[in-house]
Amino acid sequence: MVVENQISLSRRENKLLKYARSYFSSVKGIVGFSLLLLFIFMAIFAPVIAPYSPDEMTDDVLKPPSAKHLFGTDHLGRDIYSRVVFGSRISLSVGFVAAGLSAVIGVLIGSFSGFYGGITDDIVSKIVDTFLMIPSFFLILIIVSIFGSNILYIMFVIGLTTWPGNARLMRAQALSIRERTFIMVARSTGESRIRILFGHVIPNGVFPVIANSALQMGGAILTEASLSFLGLGDPNLTSWGKLIFQGRPYMTFAPWMIIIPGIFVVLAVLAFSFIGDGLQFTFNPKNRKGE
Repeated sequence: MVVENQISLSRRENKLLKYARSYFSSVKGIVGFSLLLLFIFMAIFAPVIAPYSPDEMTDDVLKPPSAKHLFGTDHLGRDIYSRVVFGSRISLSVGFVAAGLSAVIGVLIGSFSGFYGGITDDIVSKIVDTFLMIPSFFLILIIVSIFGSNILYIMFVIGLTTWPGNARLMRAQALSIRERTFIMVARSTGESRIRILFGHVIPNGVFPVIANSALQMGGAILTEASLSFLGLGDPNLTSWGKLIFQGRPYMTFAPWMIIIPGIFVVLAVLAFSFIGDGLQFTFNPKNRKGE
């Protein structure tokens, strides 16, 4: 038994190394991963690399970028570089939490629907199609307007409105995997459906959802920035979207207030988009050399 476990672990390690080599053979994957590491470093070490606290006011009001204030200052004399650095914590948290919630819900519902089939699949498919027909941003806009702009609400609402795409991907995978030989062998040995679902179907079919979730992380950051731009962001926290919102009245004579946070939003969305492309390249055998 110990030998079998060691062999299984070795195979998994080899598979992970194979995926890693494939991912880093993609230029987009490398660029996206590098940008993400930069943002994560910025978020973790924000108190160290930011010269001021995000809400600290100085006498330099609406000063353009300079050696003293790398990204300039806002209408209250706050250092924009420091606010961008601290804002990365909120923006990245929105991306990871919202996309993670969307992935978990989508995987559970999609795998259950595709694996069990029949009337269960019909009902779930109709629910998914209904959600897909509703413009998600306007649904998020309505819910946030009703329940408030707390950042936790925003995270969960984005996750709860973007899961149908992941559900469809996972359902397609489950429909294919349930007909494969190793699933039939598992059934013939007496394994329960739940154990087959969580032990075989989901682990072997989750890869497209992982790639799609990377894209959803960028979409979640952009959605939060859009809500903040419309004045529906969390008023108690600093995010890149909130910085853009606060810079709107001053963009004609202090454009750095809106341009610089906007650049970081674009870079974050671009990073997750590249990561998603790299993961799709990795998990698609047709795109890997030598296969």
